[in-house]
Amino acid sequence: MPRLKLSFFALMLAACVCGQPVLAQNVSVHSPVIPVVTDREYNILSEIRIVCADDTSVLNEVTLNVEGLPARAIRNIRLMGTGTMSAIRSRSKSYVLQSEGKRLGGGQNVWCNPAFANEIACRKRPKTGEIRLPAAFRLKKGDNYLYVSLSVAGKRVPDISAPFVFRVKSVYVDGVPSELQRSGPETKRLGVSVRQSGDDGVYSYRIPGLVTTLRGTLVAVYDIRHDSSLDLQNNIDIGVSRSTDGGRTWGPMIKAIDMREWGGLPEAQNGVGDPSVLVDETSGRLFIAALWTHGLGVDRAWTSAGQGLSPSQTGQILLVSSDDDGRKWSAPVNITSQVKQPDWFLTLQGPGRGISLKDGTLVFPIQHIAPDRIPEAGIMYSRDGGKTWSTHESARTNTTEAQIVELSDGRLMLNMRDNRKTGRAVSTTSDLGHTWEEHPSSGKLVEPVCMASIINAGDVLLFSNPAVSSGRNHTTIRSSVDGGLRWNAGVLLDEEENWGYSCLTMIDEDTVGILYESSVSQLLFQAVKLKDITSAE
Repeated sequence: MPRLKLSFFALMLAACVCGQPVLAQNVSVHSPVIPVVTDREYNILSEIRIVCADDTSVLNEVTLNVEGLPARAIRNIRLMGTGTMSAIRSRSKSYVLQSEGKRLGGGQNVWCNPAFANEIACRKRPKTGEIRLPAAFRLKKGDNYLYVSLSVAGKRVPDISAPFVFRVKSVYVDGVPSELQRSGPETKRLGVSVRQSGDDGVYSYRIPGLVTTLRGTLVAVYDIRHDSSLDLQNNIDIGVSRSTDGGRTWGPMIKAIDMREWGGLPEAQNGVGDPSVLVDETSGRLFIAALWTHGLGVDRAWTSAGQGLSPSQTGQILLVSSDDDGRKWSAPVNITSQVKQPDWFLTLQGPGRGISLKDGTLVFPIQHIAPDRIPEAGIMYSRDGGKTWSTHESARTNTTEAQIVELSDGRLMLNMRDNRKTGRAVSTTSDLGHTWEEHPSSGKLVEPVCMASIINAGDVLLFSNPAVSSGRNHTTIRSSVDGGLRWNAGVLLDEEENWGYSCLTMIDEDTVGILYESSVSQLLFQAVKLKDITSAE
């Protein structure tokens, strides 16, 4: 018997013989719903909180269990101590962690910064099953916070959509196994960081769009926000990342749109953002629509862009295309005059993604600020493969960032961010936006007023957003089998606070892909089996 186990046994026996209570500490284990990011050194799987009556206790050992991951994929498991601070943002009192979370979203790393977290124990390449982490760590009086970290080699995981199970089995303090108060699910899901603060020297990445090309390539689009996390007008370009292996790995970043110092003004006064991406299902051509703002003095575009049509007056809708599966992109074409009325204020696309209808029509969701300064959402469409674009009536007032889906009966459903804070606004059209009808589900999908995503997966509609009425947390994918009238509980991916935008695509007929602004990466990709979503109660 190992010496450590023998000492535990001896201490337990002595405590029983002397009639002393065996359990003197309050020990809790919380398993948050946070993605485990592949190829990253630190991930929070479970938080351990030990409350001590004095400063004489010692943490001896933590035993763990991992099932569902191949042993060769586990690079290391660590036990990290964060002192009197919880490393989980929603549970932490750290004003530094809270501030960094607001500033950088999922790009903040206070929780694993060496100045905030000490390594107490580490096992490299452990076998799956029971794993022991010997400690000998002196505890303080009061709260002691620790977390268990897992590092996973993404290329050694055969299926990144498959969940796995992680459990803290026991925590030994002063040689005694503690009674554990447990909370949170022990099922975990993997994620892949597509873009993170600091990648390519960029401050932040935002506004995800995602499609699957006819060749099966995943193409992600997003804002490259060079100097801050703020919206237009700012130094922003449109970036593209590609994956040819179902999202397991992503190629180097490609710039699709960069207006540089157009018109003699600095780059920050020629920013391009809020992209929406579309696949022409007939030709295979890819399109990106994005908003360009020029000469607003780095003021907020939403309130500063004026009426009219020219770049000096108002924002411009630019369109670029790719005929080689997203590797190279055309020069931008300005389609503002085709879809914007002169008395409207700012007009822009989605963001997120557009769709190709069964009859070949290309459709992007759009939004504009009407003459009364109230925003309205609608669509723009092309019947000639993207050469010319048209728009008609808006679906509903006081709505913005919308996504579009074609229903089985041919109607188009527009799912909109509703500034009334009454849930997602939903309208349908049978004539490409000449007329609109409110859908019975309007207001039924809870939202915190945030961009969301909706796609058609055959007989099933899928919807993703932060599924709460306030804050941007609890990012969830839900399903509907009756055309959006009712939605199930779905699969919760990330319960922690984040910037909240998301975009869905079908990787294949059985697997859903989502690119979203998570709590652990500014742009995170996850794959989820369709059956996991549709079977959720």
